[in-house]
Amino acid sequence: MANGYRTLSQHLNDLKKENFSLKLRIYFLEERLQQKHEASREDVYKRNIELKVEVESLKRELQEKQQALDKTWAAAENLSSRNEAELRRRYEERQQETEHVSELLENKIQLLLEEARLAKGEAERMAALAEAEKANCLELTEKLKQITEEEEKSGGQVLCDDHCAALAQKDK
Repeated sequence: MANGYRTLSQHLNDLKKENFSLKLRIYFLEERLQQKHEASREDVYKRNIELKVEVESLKRELQEKQQALDKTWAAAENLSSRNEAELRRRYEERQQETEHVSELLENKIQLLLEEARLAKGEAERMAALAEAEKANCLELTEKLKQITEEEEKSGGQVLCDDHCAALAQKDK
């Protein structure tokens, strides 16, 4: 677009130069005609009229090209501003999507941290429970040994069966 503007601007300058040259030529021709009085006045007027017509047509052509250039320039600026607005709108949409995804991920992280904390607490509770059961089992094993020793000494099988059943119940 700038190239078209430069071309029209250059063309405008060329026309201005040509216009000036024509005016100078007319001036010198009129001066020469007055000095020599050789050419007829009618030819001078005729030539003068032709030059004036040519100048006016060049002015009109220049004006038309300037208007076309102005319209083209306005259209290009309008298109540029629309493209810029579209880019800005898309950027804002992407920014909002990014913020939304970021919020979702932060919420998910918080949920996972909470689940991990709860799972750790549950694991600690289960470890304590397992430790208590282990101690209970050791105690029952010790009692079983004592009872077994007493039974061997006393020779009764009935007492052992009761204790084994109680131990199995406790293990469950």
